[in-house]
Amino acid sequence: MSVPRLVIVAYRPKPGQEPVLLAELRDHVHVLRSEGLATDRPVIHMRAKDGTLVEVFEWASPAAIEQAHANPRVSAMWERFAACCDYVPLNTLSEAGDLFAEFETLDIHIDSIIQPPPDKRAE
Repeated sequence: MSVPRLVIVAYRPKPGQEPVLLAELRDHVHVLRSEGLATDRPVIHMRAKDGTLVEVFEWASPAAIEQAHANPRVSAMWERFAACCDYVPLNTLSEAGDLFAEFETLDIHIDSIIQPPPDKRAE
């Protein structure tokens, strides 16, 4: 049995690109789920003091992470992300130094989708 992997990702919008990044974030996990790569665990979106957007989501398994790198839909999506943001380590956010890191919550609506059958998921 595969164990899902919870991840926290920080995206620093390129100048003037936050609206584009927000649109990409609305589709991000939806695309991963439609490919059987992410679980139905609710996604959390936040904004750091410096404007970096933070996303918490769950991959279906370590194999799903590997399979994402060979998936054409995911690759195309990641190219769009690269055009509007830079991925940054969490420790570059000032909040990461706080004992209780606080972020502004973002309400980015993500429709739930029907998962592929278990035998078609990347697990």
